[in-house]
Amino acid sequence: MAVNRSDSVRYQENKSRARSLALELVEKYRTSYPFPYNKITIRNQKTRWGSCSKAGNLNFNFRIIFLPPHLADYLVVHELCHLRQFNHSEKFWQLIGQVVPDFMKCRRELKLINIRRI
Repeated sequence: MAVNRSDSVRYQENKSRARSLALELVEKYRTSYPFPYNKITIRNQKTRWGSCSKAGNLNFNFRIIFLPPHLADYLVVHELCHLRQFNHSEKFWQLIGQVVPDFMKCRRELKLINIRRI
């Protein structure tokens, strides 16, 4: 299936908006999580909302712009916490809970969203 030019332009606009949002939220939460990171990348992922690499790169799905604000916040906090705890251990969840006390509710809610339909 061919991608038409307007879809490509729309994707680039959404990607730019997503980068701005991700940068804004990372800076917002850097006071609570002042962990160094390398770079922020915006991607068109089919199954992931975000990720954090061992090199300290934060990756976010461009669809972050379509999330309710509390879920976009949770997503950014989740990836920032991976800069300190590169796992999903109890310490990791405690770190998230310092800023997002209802993180389990947010996690469940995010998992219910079909990323491919956005």
